[in-house]
Amino acid sequence: MTASRTARERVRAELTREITDIARRQLATEGAGGLSLRAVAREMGMVSSAIYRYFPSRDDLLTTLIIDGYNAVGEAVEQADAGCARDDFSGRYMAVCHAVRDWAVAHPHEYALLYGSPVPGYQAPEDTIVARSRDVTVLGRIVSDAWRAGAVPAPAEEEVPAELADEAASVKGLMPGVPTGVVWRAVSAWTAMYGWISFEVFGQFNNTIEHRRAAFAHTMRLAAATVGLSSA
Repeated sequence: MTASRTARERVRAELTREITDIARRQLATEGAGGLSLRAVAREMGMVSSAIYRYFPSRDDLLTTLIIDGYNAVGEAVEQADAGCARDDFSGRYMAVCHAVRDWAVAHPHEYALLYGSPVPGYQAPEDTIVARSRDVTVLGRIVSDAWRAGAVPAPAEEEVPAELADEAASVKGLMPGVPTGVVWRAVSAWTAMYGWISFEVFGQFNNTIEHRRAAFAHTMRLAAATVGLSSA
């Protein structure tokens, strides 16, 4: 009984993986809005009713693709950070920035699903939150470590407008003990990173910037300096 159940679970896992692999290819040709369970079933040679045993709706398949994508980015970032010396704060920051960019350039259609235009009619469930936070958790840890080590200068009291003092409450949870001014610097740096990557992935730098990796590195060093992470 146990062996049979294990075999069924293995088959189910393999078919689920095949479905998601085909769906990722569909993202490249049809976009997220054109994702179709019936089309996936046709490519697999499966009757359309059978695929609903694995994914009851298109939104369930989209959610799986989104979680897989966020986990892939998160894993890349975690590995990049783990490969750096703990007290090399700017080096850690640069490593994780490059990890996000490298993944995005290698998987542009998955990146578009995560950070592009919202898919009409789709609302991401709470199931995506844990995976979504993996990359920013690492970035927050770097800033927190640098702050505790005294490697980040204290912000001026008037640095953050009064009406924004509590706006970054959710982000501050990723950087416990870090002053609000430094939190806002980090938010600015992170949005600069994702803004740059989005411009590159979505073709906004075409015929404009040729040496993109070097330009990205320079821009990220500027962003790190905004946070207070000075290069060695």
